[in-house]
Amino acid sequence: MPFINSKVTVKMDDTKKETLKNELGNLISLIPGKSESWLMVGFEDNYSLYFKGDKKEKAAFVEVKIFGGADKTSKNNLTANICDLFERELQIPKDSIYITIQEIDTWGWNGSLF
Repeated sequence: MPFINSKVTVKMDDTKKETLKNELGNLISLIPGKSESWLMVGFEDNYSLYFKGDKKEKAAFVEVKIFGGADKTSKNNLTANICDLFERELQIPKDSIYITIQEIDTWGWNGSLF
């Protein structure tokens, strides 16, 4: 089960969230074996982000968590595409988009572990 959580400094309406959710659903397939059918997405908009002591007007911090592992090329492709998406849809410059990708070896759901 992948999870993508986004913290962005800009305000997003429900239409924008739906657009991003749909696009992230497509992009997660860049990681082999992952698909939208198990993807969870979260958004925190109008979020205060500071970098080097300065408040960022337009910035994003995106956390991607995946069950299992993925090769560096797949993770790089996902990173590039998320940056493109957030720049296009939210007008956040790519140099203000920070992404972490965490590989999880244990994930619980429905009262038990995968």
